[in-house]
Amino acid sequence: MTSVLVSGGTGYAGRFIVEHLLANGYKVTVGGRTAPNPGFFSKDVAFVPLRLDPEADQIEAFDRVYYFVHAAFDHVPGKYRGGEGDDPKGFQRTNLDGTVRLFETARDAGVRRCVFLSSRAAYGPQPSGTVLKEDMPGKPDTLYGEVKLQAERSLLSLCGHGFVTASLRATGIYGPAGPGRQHKWARLFEDYLAGKPIAPRAGTEVHGDDAARAVRLMLESDAARINGETFNVSDSLTGNREILSILQQVTHCPHPLPAAGDMAACNPMGTCKIEALGWKPGGMELLRQTVENLA
Repeated sequence: MTSVLVSGGTGYAGRFIVEHLLANGYKVTVGGRTAPNPGFFSKDVAFVPLRLDPEADQIEAFDRVYYFVHAAFDHVPGKYRGGEGDDPKGFQRTNLDGTVRLFETARDAGVRRCVFLSSRAAYGPQPSGTVLKEDMPGKPDTLYGEVKLQAERSLLSLCGHGFVTASLRATGIYGPAGPGRQHKWARLFEDYLAGKPIAPRAGTEVHGDDAARAVRLMLESDAARINGETFNVSDSLTGNREILSILQQVTHCPHPLPAAGDMAACNPMGTCKIEALGWKPGGMELLRQTVENLA
């Protein structure tokens, strides 16, 4: 079995990646600050201590690792944009400098491929209705987006024949959060069912399983087609009204739905580039099934 090290494997996005790789025959090691609780994953996984520290020598964590998937990110709980709190310098040192050090360590340890879980925040604000494409210049307006963009560029500078790299700009990942954790819409569902006012919202979403399939695609595609490249990972353009309408149908809740979000003002993400490799997300049907199951 091919050995994969997943940093941040116990995180919200990381868990989807670990489970998907396990289901497809990979030998997975989770790297992080603390080991996963027993039963958190469907199968046993190995664990190695791994942290975002630019001064740390952590090359032993990459021993016998063939692929490295970097999904770890340190932030204020529940926040990515604004996740630096009151320590922007520490946030940048940890998430940018610490990430680059892990990329360099993976390369020096002989890792064959490295996949970075980036974010649509690397694009920054664009004119309303603009389709975000990978060849557009990034103009992030948050420290979170800037860190992701700079990490992408650092990884690109390291790629070569013996160290194949790819970055995935993922949008809002949704789906079940795993044992003992709440999914991303838990508060939204609770507020709606309690009759509290819900603000209109529209945005792009992608199921965690689809994001994980994109990661596996980076590990299995021909190196010449993905090396040094960035790929959008996005699916449905939707909003609170659409999501809650599914919940309403399942629960027969009498509360009114919020107003529709401004879809025309959103920036959908073009996914032709990754779809050309064979990736296809679940669309609105998967979103419907997921909301029904979460409900």
